[in-house]
Order: sequence, then C-alpha cells, then structure tokens
Amino acid sequence: MSNCAAFPDAGGIRPIKYNDGVLSLIDQRLLPTEEVWLKYTDYQAVAEAIRSMVVRGAPAIGVTAAYGALFGARAIETEDYAEFVKEFDQVCEVLGATRPTAVNLFWALDRMKSLVQANPEQPVGNLKIALEYEAMAINEEDIRINMNMGRHGAALLPEKVRILTHCNAGALATGGYGTALGVIRAAVAAGKEVAVFADETRPFLQGSRLTAWELMRDNIQTVLICDNMAGYLMSKGAIDAVIVGADRIAANGDVANKIGTYTVAILAKEHNIPFYVAAPTSTIDLQLTDGSQIPIEERDTREVTHIGEQQLAPTDIAVFNPAFDVTPARLISAIITEHGVAQGNYTEQLAAYVQQSR
Repeated sequence: MSNCAAFPDAGGIRPIKYNDGVLSLIDQRLLPTEEVWLKYTDYQAVAEAIRSMVVRGAPAIGVTAAYGALFGARAIETEDYAEFVKEFDQVCEVLGATRPTAVNLFWALDRMKSLVQANPEQPVGNLKIALEYEAMAINEEDIRINMNMGRHGAALLPEKVRILTHCNAGALATGGYGTALGVIRAAVAAGKEVAVFADETRPFLQGSRLTAWELMRDNIQTVLICDNMAGYLMSKGAIDAVIVGADRIAANGDVANKIGTYTVAILAKEHNIPFYVAAPTSTIDLQLTDGSQIPIEERDTREVTHIGEQQLAPTDIAVFNPAFDVTPARLISAIITEHGVAQGNYTEQLAAYVQQSR
C-alpha cells in the first residue's frame, strides 16, 4: 500500500508510522532532548529496535513486531506455501526472542501467523498483501482500544484528582493515545481537573524522559518525582489515585509491570489509595494461572551503573537489574480494559473480556 492507514484521530504523538512500505519509529532512547525518527524495512533491524528499546511498551512492541513480521514475509522468495510457512515461522521466532515479558509481542505474532495458516489456498503474493493489511489493522485497533479504555477509566476518577503514574504507559508505549495516560487524557477531555505526579522510573527513566515529555506536550499539569518520594506524598494526602499500565496480566489478575510498580501498589494499599491498571485484553495471558509464572526479563547491568556515558557506581560492582515485577491482584483496585472495568473476581471478568475480543 502507498499510504498510511486512516488511523483514528486521538491527538498527540504517534510513535509508530507506516507509509510507502517503510516503518518509522521515534527513537525513545534519545527523548526528551532529541526527537529522531528511524526508518525500517528489514525484520532483523526491527527485532533489534525492540531489543534495544528504540521502541518499548507492551502494545507498541506488539504493533512493531507485526510490521517486522510483514518485512520478514516480504523477504521470503519462495512461491511454495509450505516453504513460505516454514520461513515465516522462523521470522516470527526471531522477533519473539527480543523481549520475554510483554505478551502483546507474542499476541501480535500469533495473529500474523494465524492469518497465514488460515489461507493455505492463497498464492504467497496474496498472503504478503494480506499481512500488510493485518499489521496496519493491529496498529489502528490499538489506538481505538486505548481510546475506549480511556473512557472507561476516566469514569472511575473524581472531578478533581491528583494521579501518580509509574513508568510510561502513554502514546509512546502504544500505537497512540496510551493506556494509563490514555485514562488521564480522557479524564482531561471530559473536563476533569487533573494533576499528575510522574515517577522518574529508574533505571531507564521512562517516567522522567517519556511520561513527563508526553504530558507537557499535552499541557497536562505534571510534577516529576524520584521513585522513593511516592510514599511521602501519599502520607501527606497529596495523591488520590495511582494508574499504571501492564506488560502481562495473568488469569487471576496478577500484573507484571515496570520494576517498582509492586512497591507503589503496597504504598497505595497502606494509604487507602485506589490502584488502577489500564491494559488492553491483548495483555491478558489466560494460559498463566498467576503472576509467579510470568517470565521476568533481566537487562544490561549498565542501565543501573550508568546514565548515558556517565558512570554512577564503582567499576565491577555486582548488579541485579530485573526490568519488571509482579503486583498481586489483591493490591489492585480495578483493571481497566477496552471492554470495561474488572473489579473483584478478576478470573471470571478477565476471561470474559478476552472472549469478547476474539
């Protein structure tokens, strides 16, 4: 196709653009000081973009992986269906090996593979065209899902609210609009008076670099705080609600999100502050009964010992750097999806919402 899909007008940044067969990604490693767009037409390069965090955030990873699968399919030269399936599965395996925790990655790749598997009678050329439409559909649907999620979540918030958020679950983490920040955007659009406290989110600083940048672009009142300041603010009655995103949600409602989320949830529980999770149903993994089964990615130790080229810790110090932690369902006040808000019996409600998406 020669032009971008007619994506819904959600306003704000679009971190993923597709036009004339080329994928463009804003390099999130350089924000907020530089806004650089990188172009991709090769699936191996897309895999590296996911691995190196040019793009990050569970929904955005899924959308990007779908385009990566498309590029891999285009590079397959055979016209034999069986051989095409074999090589396409290898492409998806490479993309799937990039980040283990975000289930949206595997959801998007499974969707691309299912399209191929469901059409064995089609010529390979037609399959490649269909895969392009599917990748674009995944992108467009993600934006619509986020807008629906935002409306459901905004209804939970009072007319005047001070919100704490951790990591970046905004437009940059999705196809556009955002999950947790989508709820915040929808609340503002509904006329509510919203102020946001953004955790810096060590060690990769997604809060200070990305969330603060997004919210300031939207002229939403924002205060940046260090991660270890949240409890103090809660004790002073300065926070009315916590809203975060998710990278994977187990069937029972346990949530894997950026490291530090569990700590914030415990603090919120102690101070009787509602703790909300906003995530699409593609983030729900019904195959995992609880959060103990969620694989937790460990990242490069340099993310902890350095900021850019600046060394912060002694040379050769031992470092532990898990990228995510798991928040038990008992600490979560509600899980906001595109189909509605789950509260109480997460096992039944989440399964029902996933069924609605099929």
